[in-house]
Amino acid sequence: MTAPLWQPSQSRIQASNIDQFTKQVNQRFGLSLEVYADLHQWSIDHIEDFWSELWDYAEVIADKKSEVVLENPNKMPGARWFPNSKVNFAENLLRFRDDQTALVFRGEKGQRSALTYAELYVQVAQVAAGLKRAGVQKGDRVAGFVPNCIETLVAMLATTSLGAVWSSCSPDFGINGVLDRFGQIKPKVLFTTDGYFYSKKTLNSLERVEGILEQLPDIEQVVVIPFVEERADISMIRGGVHLADFIDANATEIDFVRVEFDHPLYIMYSSGTTGVPKCIVHSVGGTLLQHLKEHLLHTDVKRDDVLFYYTTCGWMMWNWLVTGLATGCTVLLYDGSPFHPRPNILWNIAEEEGISIFGTSAKYIAALEKVGVKPRETHNLERLKAILSTGSPLAHESFEYVYRDIKTDLCLSSISGGTDIVSCFALGSPTLPVYAGELQCRGLAMAVDIFDDNGNSLRQDKGELVCTKPFPSMPIGFWNDPNGEKYHDAYFASFDNVWAHGDYAEITEHGGLIIHGRSDAVLNPGGVRIGTAEIYRQVEKVDQVMESICIGQDWDDDVRVVLFVRMKEGFDLNADIEKEIRDTIRANTTPRHVPAKIIQVSDIPRTISGKIVELAVRNVVLNRPVKNTDALANPEALKLYENLEALQS
Repeated sequence: MTAPLWQPSQSRIQASNIDQFTKQVNQRFGLSLEVYADLHQWSIDHIEDFWSELWDYAEVIADKKSEVVLENPNKMPGARWFPNSKVNFAENLLRFRDDQTALVFRGEKGQRSALTYAELYVQVAQVAAGLKRAGVQKGDRVAGFVPNCIETLVAMLATTSLGAVWSSCSPDFGINGVLDRFGQIKPKVLFTTDGYFYSKKTLNSLERVEGILEQLPDIEQVVVIPFVEERADISMIRGGVHLADFIDANATEIDFVRVEFDHPLYIMYSSGTTGVPKCIVHSVGGTLLQHLKEHLLHTDVKRDDVLFYYTTCGWMMWNWLVTGLATGCTVLLYDGSPFHPRPNILWNIAEEEGISIFGTSAKYIAALEKVGVKPRETHNLERLKAILSTGSPLAHESFEYVYRDIKTDLCLSSISGGTDIVSCFALGSPTLPVYAGELQCRGLAMAVDIFDDNGNSLRQDKGELVCTKPFPSMPIGFWNDPNGEKYHDAYFASFDNVWAHGDYAEITEHGGLIIHGRSDAVLNPGGVRIGTAEIYRQVEKVDQVMESICIGQDWDDDVRVVLFVRMKEGFDLNADIEKEIRDTIRANTTPRHVPAKIIQVSDIPRTISGKIVELAVRNVVLNRPVKNTDALANPEALKLYENLEALQS
């Protein structure tokens, strides 16, 4: 058995929220649960008791606690949580109204602003009054084409305080990408900024907003937040109004509209790389309760924490991050490039603001190591107690880099779930050891299993990641899917009454999880199923390679593995590097994993939230159409994979 990279001290375990919660459960039910595995097993065996206890522990604000916790417990979809409760999302996030700092905004250009909980409440009241004046009511959609700034979060809270539904895209989306999303949900009000900053560039948002408005007649008002200029010219914006003119500056109180537990809160979007994005509708109560669980129990967020996640408003981690307000901690928002003006910008902010929980992507951690950033040697990270990583599987080498070059004493939690559930199936625990390459645990009350193709449960073997029991943050459904057919086909078509997530994974001997890649990108040479993450992990070890993408190409009645590599600046792929890549893969996996072809490319296509798009590359290589290039941050990169001579033999 491999040794853990980190083990929590007994004092840390005893000071954790999850330890306190376990004691509450033991007392209430006369149990003697001791370790995480005990609590997890109890939580999936007694799902209704778990969520009822969590409701009490997290002190959910509602008109009342539903005496029925779960209706239709054996139906997926069809289960309903707390059907007799009414809640308001913003009311729960604004429960604190004191002088503690609620929000800190930091920008790439050195901007900084902050709000206390008391100030945040007043700002939300002013925007909510403006929305009410604009005719926004329960169930209406309000959209944001916005950077990750304080005003965006205020707009979301104001929207949800009225029982209206929030949906956002980051401003780096093209016009068609925005129309593919907002065109389906028909928002009444749109929030935008005049522009934003990224990678030392100033970019104009209003030109794109003009184009968006031409095709979205349902938008009645556009609220322009000052970001680049104090008061930009908005004369060309139909229904345009400056934020300062939109708000009611005299408003000081919020009349929270409490709605059904399963009332829509957010509309979020699938990546849209295989067609028009699916509009995934998440509920007020389900999102709140699941995030409270993940923040309080899995991430150990407390009032004195500074919680940060590097994200845009187009990625679900923004929605996850902002619920941190419900714990009373300080939430830190950053907008801009994580590498400009220099690669250590986020670590400068971590030191200056005392970040205690630092969230980011696996890609960012790998890139830090590649450019030689060693925060442990350059920064005081005394307050840092946890690093969270998601977006793609975190390589073993990245785990080792974090403990070697960032900080030895912290909980590194690789987490995995997605937009589909606005939360996680597998994530961290402050009471568990960390093993390289593993997600620490399956989420509490998440009946996560690994199935083979026939629906048999697997242990220490690879298969489909599934969830066999309902959970509160399952989507209510998809927008414009009246019979629920698209929703059913997306998650429940593979196994009856079981959520199939589309990840290829395994449960380890430690009870942790390894994600080997997306099921639809699994390679199949010689009939052996290989997750792409298994190959990426080995390629990461080759210093000269910056990043890679791997696909299967149909060849000679079989599938051959094709690896594309983007080299570090100053290096070109040659026979020696090719040999090193192949030898590294062969030595640490199997001969089946070794690519038949290795090809250098200058760029790798990815979604706007930063995920590489294996299916799009495979379609280009196979001369199939890529249905929706507007979902890509760099669609021009696909041309690099067209008609490659190296793949003709």
